[in-house]
This record gives sequence, C-alpha cells and structure tokens, in this order.
Amino acid sequence: MSSAPELKATLTLPQTAFPMKANLPQNEPLRLAKWASLRLYDELRKAGVGRPAYILHDGPPYANGPLHLGHALNKGLKDFVVKSKTMAGFASPYVPGYDCHGLPIEIKVDEQLGRKKLELPAAEVLDACRVYAQKYVDLQTSQFERLGVFGRWNDPYKTMSRTYEARTLEAFYGFLEKGFVYRGLKPVYWCINDRTALAEAEVEYENHTSPSVYVRYKLTSDPAAIDPALAGRDVYTVIWTTTPWTLPASLAVAFHPDFEYVALATNSAADPSQNLGAPGPSHLGTVESTNPNPNTQGAPGLDSETGDPTNPNTPAKTGPVYIVAAELAANVIAACNLGETTEVARFKGAVLDRTTYQHPFLSRKILGVLATYVTADTGTGAVHTAPAHGADDFYTGQRYGLDPTCRVDAGGFIHVDKDAWPHQELPPFEGKKVWAANPLIIEMLRASGALLATADLHHSYPHCWRCHKPVIFRATEQWFIGLETEVEREDGSKTTFRQLAIEEIDKVVWDPAWGKERITNMIATRPDWCISRQRIWGVPIAVFLCEGCNQPVLDAALNRRIVELFDKDGAEAWHTGATDGLLPAQTECAHCGNKKFRKEFDILDVWFDSGTSWFAVAESDPDLKDAYTSFQNGEHLNGGAVPVLYLEGGDQHRGWFHSSLLTSVALRGRAPYSHVSTAGWTLDEQGRAMSKSLGNGVDPVDIANRLGGEIVRLWVASIDFREDMAASENLMQRCADIYRKLRNTFRFLLGNISGFNPATDRVAEADLLPLDRYMLARTRELTEKVRGWYAAFEFHRIYHAVNEFAIVDLSNFYLDVLKDRMYTFAPTSQPRRSAQTVLWQIAETLARLVAPILSFTADEVWEYLPRVEGREASIHLAQFPKPEEVFSEDPATLLEEWKQLFAVRDVALQVLEEARQAKRIGKGLEAELEIAASGDQLALLERHAAGLKEIANVSKVTVIPGSDLKITALPATGSKCARCWNFMPHVSNYGIWENVCTRCQAALTEMRIAPPAPAEAAQ
Repeated sequence: MSSAPELKATLTLPQTAFPMKANLPQNEPLRLAKWASLRLYDELRKAGVGRPAYILHDGPPYANGPLHLGHALNKGLKDFVVKSKTMAGFASPYVPGYDCHGLPIEIKVDEQLGRKKLELPAAEVLDACRVYAQKYVDLQTSQFERLGVFGRWNDPYKTMSRTYEARTLEAFYGFLEKGFVYRGLKPVYWCINDRTALAEAEVEYENHTSPSVYVRYKLTSDPAAIDPALAGRDVYTVIWTTTPWTLPASLAVAFHPDFEYVALATNSAADPSQNLGAPGPSHLGTVESTNPNPNTQGAPGLDSETGDPTNPNTPAKTGPVYIVAAELAANVIAACNLGETTEVARFKGAVLDRTTYQHPFLSRKILGVLATYVTADTGTGAVHTAPAHGADDFYTGQRYGLDPTCRVDAGGFIHVDKDAWPHQELPPFEGKKVWAANPLIIEMLRASGALLATADLHHSYPHCWRCHKPVIFRATEQWFIGLETEVEREDGSKTTFRQLAIEEIDKVVWDPAWGKERITNMIATRPDWCISRQRIWGVPIAVFLCEGCNQPVLDAALNRRIVELFDKDGAEAWHTGATDGLLPAQTECAHCGNKKFRKEFDILDVWFDSGTSWFAVAESDPDLKDAYTSFQNGEHLNGGAVPVLYLEGGDQHRGWFHSSLLTSVALRGRAPYSHVSTAGWTLDEQGRAMSKSLGNGVDPVDIANRLGGEIVRLWVASIDFREDMAASENLMQRCADIYRKLRNTFRFLLGNISGFNPATDRVAEADLLPLDRYMLARTRELTEKVRGWYAAFEFHRIYHAVNEFAIVDLSNFYLDVLKDRMYTFAPTSQPRRSAQTVLWQIAETLARLVAPILSFTADEVWEYLPRVEGREASIHLAQFPKPEEVFSEDPATLLEEWKQLFAVRDVALQVLEEARQAKRIGKGLEAELEIAASGDQLALLERHAAGLKEIANVSKVTVIPGSDLKITALPATGSKCARCWNFMPHVSNYGIWENVCTRCQAALTEMRIAPPAPAEAAQ
C-alpha cells in the first residue's frame, strides 16, 4: 500500500479541466473555427442521408444593414428548430436566404451615384445594386454565424442571383399563361415620396393628423323628385372627408340605398357657411349653377334667396335644407353648428340615385350614386366619391360610367381638370403636393360658402413601409393578379383563386392558432394583387406590349427563351439588346393586328420575388427538392411524411406567408407549407418598440462580443416567442447570470465523474442505489418533456425546466447530498460508482438536451465527458437520448414514491431548522433524526431507511412505528469523524490520524492508503 501524509488529501474531490469561466467572447470564435475545420454542416447533411426529412424553409431577411435583435430572435428560433429536428433523427437541411431586390437598396445606390445614375446604362445601375446588397449579405452571414446558427452559409439563396431571378420570371409567366394576370387602370396605394405603387403588404399604419372638412354640395336636379316637401327649397347634401386634396377629383356623392335620410331645414341666421370667413380671391369667379329653382342664382353653395323685407308679399327668407343620414343627423348638426333644424322630409337613400349636385368650386356636375359600403359610423352618410383615389370609388365609378382619370402625378402634385375650370388663372392648388394643397382647397371651400366645418383629425393612416411617409390612393396603369380568377380544384370542380387559397389555409397547422383567422380574413377581403412597381432594381415584367392596344404578347415559347437568357445574364438581359431580337419582325398583335411592340420595364413586387422562394429554392435546390417534391405530392420519404415549416414574425400574415400562399396555390394548387409559426415583436422592458430615437435598442452582435453569443441564444429561449419579447441590457445580464449557474452545474458534474470509464465502471441500472435510481427516473422524465417541448417549439419551457433541474434537483439537492459519498467513499466503491454512473448519464443527457440552445457550451461539455467508443466528433452530430435509454422503467411509480419521501424530507428540514434556531443543534451532520410513522408511510420509510440519512444530510436517521408522522431532531450521538465529519458510533486512530470512523478506515484501506506513521507525517 502507498501512504498519504495528510488526512484531507485522501478525500476524492472533483477534478476537471473544464474551466469555470467561460470567456465566451474569446472562445466562441475558436469553436466556430473548429466547426469550420470539421465541415460540421456538411457532416450533418451526410449523417441525415436516409432519415425522414423535415424542412424549415427560410424567409429571407432584407440585405440592407447589420443585424438587429429581431434578426437574432428569428434566426435563433430557426436554429433551435433545425438542430432539435436533426438531433431527433430527421434530415433537416437549412438553406438560408436573403431578400436583395427593392427600393431601400435602390435609394441607397441612387444616393451613391447621384446624377451619374441618369447617364449610366441600366445594367451598370443594376450591378451597383448587386454590389451594395452583397456587402450586407456578407456582413449578415458573418453575424449569423457568430451567433452559432448552422446552415449552408457558403451558398445561401439570394433573390438577386441569376438563377433566382430566372425562376421568379418563370413563375410570373406561369401566372400570365394561366390567365391570372391583367393590366389595367385602378387606384392603388402609391408612395409619392418613392414614386411607386405599393402592395397591401407594403403598407403600414401609423398615427397621422388630417384636416377633416364638412362640405355642402348643392342639389341641381329637381328637389321635388326626392320628396314633394322639398319643392322650391335650396337643398344640399353634406359630405365629410379627411382628404380635401381629393375634392378636385370629386365626381359623385354616394348614398346607401337602404339607409334612411332626412332633409333638415335650417334657420338662415344659423347658416354656418355664412360665418366661415371673408370672400375668397377674385380669381375664383362665379360658377354658373344649373339649379332649376328660378329664384336662386350665383355661385354654387351660396344661398341667393334673400327676400324683400319692404314688400309684404315677399315670403320670409328660409334657410338651406341639408340631406344627411338620419342616424348621423344629430352629429352633423352639432359638428356643423347648424343650430335649430326642422325635419321636413324622410326617405330611403335609393331615391337619391342619379340626383345631381354642383361641385363646390369646379364647373362640374356631381352625380348621386348608390353604394352599400357607405356606413353610419362617422361622417354624414353621404360619401364624396373620386374614382381616381379610392378602390370603392373606382368600382362605383365603373358602374356609373365616371371618368377615372387621375390628375395627381407620380410625385403627388395636383393638376386641375382644365375642362372644369372656367378661369384663365389656374387655381391655387395647381402644381402643389397633395398635403400642401389641403389648406388651399379648404380656403377655396370657405370662400365659395361650401365649407360648413373643419377640424384636425388624429387617426391611423397608411404609410409606406420603406420611407414611413403617408401614402395616397392613385389610379394608374398597373399589372394585377386577379383574385377572382376561375381555377380548378384537384377533384375537377370549379372555384375562384381566392376561395381555393382560403381552403388551403384550412389544411395548414397555424401556431398560434389565431394566425389562421388572421390570414383567412386578409385573403378574403384583399383586392386584386398589384404586382408592378415603377423602379429598376428587381425582376422586370419581361413582356412585349402592343403599341396599338397595350396588350401583352402571349407566347409560351418566347417566354421560355427569355427565362433562359435570365438564367444566363439575370435581369440585366432585359435592359440590353439581348432580348430585342427575340420577337420576330412580322409578329402581329393577336388583339388588334398591330405590328409595333415595346418592352415593359416595370418590375415585379418584391413580395412576388420572395413569395416564389418555394418555387425558386425548395423545388429546385439539390438539398431540398426531393423532400419538398414529396411534400407537394403527399408522399412519404424515408418512412415518413415531410413537414414544411415557415417561421417568421406576425407581420408576415400579410407578407411572406401571404404571397407564398397565393403563388403556390395558383401554380401548384396547394399551400407551400404544412406548418406556420409566428413570432412576436422585440420590445424594451417598458413595452416600447426599439428605435434609434429612443436609444432603447439591444444590438445582438454587441451582446455576443461582450457577453457571448450563447447569452443571446439563451435570451431567445427564455420567453414564449409567440408573445412580444422584452429585451434590455439588464435582461441580457440576467441571462448571463443563469448561464453561469448552468455552466457551474456542468462543471460540478464533470468534476465528479473524473476517472470514470463508462465501459468498465458503469453500474447496471438494477444495482443502482435507490437515490441514484430516482435521479435517473427524474432525468428520464425531463428527457421526455424536453423532447416533447422541442417538437412543439416550446423552447421557453425547456429553458425554465432545465434551469429548475440544474438548480433545484441537482445543485440544491442531489449534488449536495452526494458530497459525502463522492468525497469520502473509495473512488472505486460500488456506492460511489453508482453515483458516478448516474452523474455521467445526467451530464450526457443534459448536454444533448440543451445542445440546440446552448450550442457552444454543450459542444464544449462534450469534449470533457468520458470517452465512449464511437463517440461523434461534435455533440451536434449526436442525437437526443431516447427516454428508455436514460432509464428503462416507466418512471411514474418511482417518482410518485419519491414524491412522498420528499414530503417527509420537507418536514424534516423544517424541524432541523427550528432546532438550529433554538441552538439545540448546529450543522446538519451534528444532528440525527427520529421519524415515527404508521401504515404505508412507515413501510415506505423502512424500505428507504438506509438512504434517509443521505437525503436528509444528517449523521443518522431512525425510523420507528407511531400513530402519525412525527419527526424529532436530536443532537447527533457518537463522535465526529475527522475525515467525513459524520458523527459515528465508532471512531479511532488510523495511524497518526485521530478520530477516523470505521467507514472511512475501510475506504482508506480500499484506496490502498496505509495508516501513516509519525515519520511519514513529517515528510
């Protein structure tokens, strides 16, 4: 035997090289380099061959800046999904993507090129846009990798790649050839700042202040035709609008056919139009009225019936009569300060059809029309109608044959209808931007006597998602996809494109469930999809248009040739001579016979770009196409159905989820996904959106560089992503604190399995001590729950459960009560090997379970675990443990039994604390417990009698029969062992070491440590 000079040196304390301090900012890049040298993503792909497939199709972030916290949340969640599916036994490739086309990049390039852009060929401008976008593709790629996100980063898909642009154009041709696409004049959202049309998904609602006005339109048709009581009266209707700038385009007033309207006679003294300011400038002139009443003449809106007070036969002057919806009459009287009124007639709105009115400052007849979209929520029940500036207005105008010509240009400047302006001098609003025209038009209304009231209205108003400026509706020639296009279901029955899309929504799993209703309502109520944009940086709508009738050439063979050119040269091909010779010289228009054609240079909506990613990537990419085709065909691959997940923010119900659904339903007759998950927004601790102006943003790259990418990942897992997620420096520091506790738990586990070889030292499950069996059962329970939570994307539950397991089950209990066994028993003794077996299995299991979230740390732990034959080079190549591999039995019975033991332990700990407070005992080992119980509880305690001392952390526990549970804490009997500090009945000298208990002496003997002699102690 060997000898040892100091008694404390005979304790087997934890030993591990696993560092306590993580130094994540320094060590994470080193691990990234190691993964790169292993070609880890490629190895994962190889390992996935033959497995069931799971596709998470990436929604591309926009490549125009560095990462923000929303990016980190998005990619972190996707990484959790891909890694957890891989470790669950799926082949789960991740092909990241980037959205590269669109106005934000084009504007930045415009700023860089300045006036030079006007002189450059289109191909050079496009090249400059590509260079700009690629800069941020490279930056974002490096930042995503820094956060530990796995994927095919060396070859992501980019919407600006030649191949992707060709596929996008091919998808457009598919719509065109199937009859979905038409070109027409319609009002669309229009950004006057960026001078382009916008789709629904490109509009955001923000607070805005608009001038609201009540304006009277004078009836010029026979009042008696509405109601005999109105004969001979000056009759007006009143409209309310928050866009005075649209009044020059006013062509009609809409009434609801089923509403009741009232005619309100006013006292002339209370006529508010007479008290809203002095007459306007002389150039307004007088517009001739067509009112059939012979007693009234003059400018429209002015009451010219004055009466003659010196003539007793002249009737007293009567005030004007106003027609408004009965339900809104009280509001109108108050808002317009009409004073005392008398109802002289009541009638349905239907009688107002095709009545006529005089425009308040133009020489134009205004037509009374009927429309069921008129509401009684606000306003007057009479809606000013400008077909060039509203969707409802436009369709009403079509029904009544009204002119939809738009006299607001692309920059938002208004131009008067010269045929309706009878004066040589142009009106004040001519050439003014719409917002600047508002006060000028209000003054014109005031001067003409048509203005009844005005006030500012603070309300939610559509804004451009790019420049955040308010937008307008503007009728222009655009390309549209018709939602009412007839399509055929799989069974051959007919329906509309819109209805088929709604039916496909029902087949998708929506998480959260409210996403289904949200996107269904959006599809059900949306207008036709405006897919054209008046810019250059994007995929051109590559069609030839007849110069005679403006119709496109429909030739599938021609389209294929253009796609081939795009495959070779990208969008630039359309801007060079490469496509000029594709159309044969004698080609005739199929519609009008004309032989002259021109190219269309509008580009496709960027949502069409990204919305065809399933076509351009999932159907085409070698890493995805086999699995995705199986999904589309409803076939199994490698023994299982293929799920396809889209996971993005909640705004994508009107964005990428939406456009992807429409393109896939149109071209393939089905939804492009089987599952859709939605993440909330990132907010600060006060619930405010993050912004530069507030200075409340959290930079994930900065956090990674200061605290570690692992901390960002832990934050992503910490909260249910379906809700809005708060983030701040304070919350990141809290995550760092939790990380340190988890790391220390791993370090303690590793330290206590030092010298353990699973191949030779592992104790069979049946031979484990009861406490160890319990902890293995508890670990199996955790494994089952965590695997289930990964499958349900309940990452926050994993975060909390693992944290609780590490702190409550391990640190506060198991690792604490094991210290006596681990430190004082012989290293190779059966009880210590029993504990080591379980500690090793816990460390193995826990490392694998947290690997998708704590990717850097789990892989580091993997390197320090005892070597096992056939072990993978990285934990990420391993799979989750199966529950039965952790513990072979159903844990329910054992866990229930231990639940009862813990109830007794809780009482015992309370009794010990009370005795300690009363100073009857000191530390736990200075006490012993006497437990009295009866019945099943007594039987349970007797079965576990040998282990009760350990779980209570006292020197002795005695179980005796009794009527009810009674626990008594007593000072420990016996003598304190100088080595294990337990109070034992027998202690003696072991060589020169005094007061060593018989258990420790046996351990020392097993460790081959001879009793030291005095001379040895002096060494």
